[in-house]
Amino acid sequence: MKILAIESSCDETAAAVVEDGRKVLSSSVASQIEEHKRFGGVVPEIASRMHTEAIVAVTEQAMAQAGLSAYTQLDAVAVTGAPGLIGALLVGVNFAKGLCMSAGLPLVPVHHLRAHVAANYLSHARLKPPFAALIASGGHSHLVRVEGWTEYKILAQTRDDAAGEAMDKVARSLGLPYPGGLHMDITAQGGDSTAYKFPRPRLSGNTLDFSFSGLKTAALNTINSAKQKGEEIAVADFCASFREAVCAYLTEHTLIAAGRLPIVLAGGVCANSRLRQMVSDACSAQGRELFLPEARLCGDNAAMVGAQGYYEFLAGNTAGADFNPQATMRID
Repeated sequence: MKILAIESSCDETAAAVVEDGRKVLSSSVASQIEEHKRFGGVVPEIASRMHTEAIVAVTEQAMAQAGLSAYTQLDAVAVTGAPGLIGALLVGVNFAKGLCMSAGLPLVPVHHLRAHVAANYLSHARLKPPFAALIASGGHSHLVRVEGWTEYKILAQTRDDAAGEAMDKVARSLGLPYPGGLHMDITAQGGDSTAYKFPRPRLSGNTLDFSFSGLKTAALNTINSAKQKGEEIAVADFCASFREAVCAYLTEHTLIAAGRLPIVLAGGVCANSRLRQMVSDACSAQGRELFLPEARLCGDNAAMVGAQGYYEFLAGNTAGADFNPQATMRID
């Protein structure tokens, strides 16, 4: 079964053709990083406009790379339907609906976070539910139990900021370019992770939920205090220390929440080199099974949408021409 997948939830316009949920026949991505870099973050109106300009070209490129000359050679079209920037989502969804109407294909809406988890299906042929997944990105921090291909149970989530958002804002305050989390990871490579002390967040009650606002505020206060006193921040050490605090927090909760289930990492933050190393080391020491997506599949892409779209289609989760995207939606 060949599925054309479309992703436009934030600042990447992407299309891919995926076969049977596991084999990537093509993948095309038009990045908007250079455009948003001068603003220090994603501007929703600009993102929507750029999706409109790029979506035809990336889709045609994905079809050509897959060796397909007509949309009728496809079995379905999968598209990210939620969550995300509503204007950006509308571009992808409306384009997908038009394709489906013209080619007589079923439309398969896909949850963006489920797609991030499904990126692992493209890297690991033997991976199948049940397993526990950490989903960490710029806008989300979740721990979920994947009980079936389309069955999810939330184990924990952030109470405020997401891990990626905290990294991005601290990186920006340090003067690092956009995207901040990526450049923080690169800068931290040569730093001392013990140079700066940051609090380990603790929430009241017996919970595995995350809270990154206090950790972020502590970092920003340290930066601002140094500026006011005319002191210099050792940027590499600061990045290494902050990265260590965030990754240790994510790793600790993931190991507890997973129990004895295999562990899967998903989302843009899971491309972070320290997080991957920390979780890998912990799983090796405890004899746990770990699945990591390829770094190129951690960020937003359409191949992951096609992977999850295959299983959504098999479960009968299709939609009609009246389908509308949603800016927010629970993964379960």
